[in-house]
Amino acid sequence: MDLLAELDKRILIGDGAMGTLLYSYGVDHCFEALNLSHQEQIAHIHESYIHAGADLIQTNTYGANYMKLARYGLEDQVKKINTEAIKIAKQAANEETFVLGTIGGIHGTQTLQAKTDEIKRSFREQLYCQLLEGVDGLILETYYDLEELITVLEIARDETNLPIIANVSMHEPGILQNGILLPDALKRLENTGADIVGINCRLGPFHMLESLKDVPLLDKAFLAAYPNASLPAYRDGKLIYEDEPNYFKNCATDFRNEGIRLLGGCCGTTPAHIKAAADAIKHTKPIKEKIVPVKPRPIKVSEQKEQSESGLIDIVQQRHAVIVEFDAPKHLDTSEYLNGINALNDVGVDAITLADNSLATPRISNIAVAAKIQQEIGVRPLVHLTCRDRNLIGLQSHLMGLHTLGIHEILAITGDPTKIGDFPGATSVFDVTSFDLIKLIKQFNQGISLSGKSLKKPTNFQVGAAFNPNVAHIDKAVKRMERKMERGADYFLTQPVYSKETIVALANKTKHIDKPIFIGIMPLTSSRNAEFLHNEVPGIKMPDVIRERMKAVADDKQRSIDQGIQIAKELLDTALEHFQGIYIVTPFMRYDISIELVTYMQARVQLLSTSKMT
Repeated sequence: MDLLAELDKRILIGDGAMGTLLYSYGVDHCFEALNLSHQEQIAHIHESYIHAGADLIQTNTYGANYMKLARYGLEDQVKKINTEAIKIAKQAANEETFVLGTIGGIHGTQTLQAKTDEIKRSFREQLYCQLLEGVDGLILETYYDLEELITVLEIARDETNLPIIANVSMHEPGILQNGILLPDALKRLENTGADIVGINCRLGPFHMLESLKDVPLLDKAFLAAYPNASLPAYRDGKLIYEDEPNYFKNCATDFRNEGIRLLGGCCGTTPAHIKAAADAIKHTKPIKEKIVPVKPRPIKVSEQKEQSESGLIDIVQQRHAVIVEFDAPKHLDTSEYLNGINALNDVGVDAITLADNSLATPRISNIAVAAKIQQEIGVRPLVHLTCRDRNLIGLQSHLMGLHTLGIHEILAITGDPTKIGDFPGATSVFDVTSFDLIKLIKQFNQGISLSGKSLKKPTNFQVGAAFNPNVAHIDKAVKRMERKMERGADYFLTQPVYSKETIVALANKTKHIDKPIFIGIMPLTSSRNAEFLHNEVPGIKMPDVIRERMKAVADDKQRSIDQGIQIAKELLDTALEHFQGIYIVTPFMRYDISIELVTYMQARVQLLSTSKMT
């Protein structure tokens, strides 16, 4: 049989969820590994869908690639798992049932960090395993990232003439996470070589049907839909989908009327759902014409973008700039803290930067403090935003809140691990990395949320990124900096530096970098402070000579502070010769030390300016 020839004549029914049934049986680990250990169970699920009326079934290989199997220590089992999955499916299929090799997306709702080259290698390995076993076609499904799907589709199309189904997934009806409208995305997939294009997962029948209303019949590709059974509920620690096959049956006719030629099911669907769909439309004729209402193309939010106010980038490009980190208190008495903010403002700092629960220790919310000092004192806040404490929902809510408060400077960072803080048992979220967070913030600047939904107006954030020069191989650290620039970083703040040589080396290694770099200077207050920072705080290292200087005055508290200030001034001298930006970290609420260093810096900048003029 020829899959495309059959689709040209009639509507075909796909199968439903594999993972949902396995999950209901109590399986909560790698579903694809069951191809090696529970072949009969997998075969039984395939047979159940065929008996329900499925014309084609998918192999149990959605996550059977190197990158996803590596999470279970099974990365060396790619060939065995894919090969066995196809054998099971082919043995379960009858002569009238097509077997499609399934390959799922890498980038999803929780981003798995992967470079394009890694995705390509992982995809090719799985693809070749499936082609060697003789599948009847391929189904590329659950791709939230259209560019990832285009990339792997191009590879697959070059390697085979078999029918290829390419399904995207949407967070929001009718639009992909990068803001591309569904009709445009499906047209791109058709032009790239997909034979069947469609949507699967995330949404139930209602929202998928709403999305398909704007999708015309295509010139060369057929349309497919694999909706979830419903929106999931969360009960007793498990995701539960409402079991309403009759609703699925009623919706099947609507899918047919929207031009669908291939209808299956995704999360939550069972053989009962597939039987309901088959009973409704399997023997009906597909539509040949479809009228899509003409809607005006929405104006891109980015085209409406307001002129952003002057920010740190503008300042540091014109003159030397200084920002001071002065973290919010760990208690609720803010009187002395606000005195410090006023004093720092009086000496002319360009911004106050506020850590996001640094060292995993709870403080007053930095967004609350930032709003207060900006509105009441007139200080520009630079707010740190970590990936540790908030999931994707919280991060986006936080960004909208910052914009609403008029706070536009953000430092996007990973965040210190919870194990080093006051609550080592607390959960770290890390839905995204700092790289992804930078990209997300920049997408907000285009007026688009992560789901692709319009924010109705753009934000105008300037995004700082962290950089650690205290490493053995500075070249590798600079490469990491370049990757952050590719994601959209506007400027960089370094970890505290305690070596003049490191500052000079960094200047030489970043001559090609056109983004401002603020050199971190954190004055030491004692020998114990120096030893703690050097030995226990990630990202901070200092030369032996600095530690020895602090040890030499360890018995005298004031001399220790004076020595720490003197070391900071020496580092400032070197930093000002090579960089426009200085980032002073206030030690232990001692804002008087930061004020002394700001005043010293201003005098040095004036001296440098005078010497250049003469």
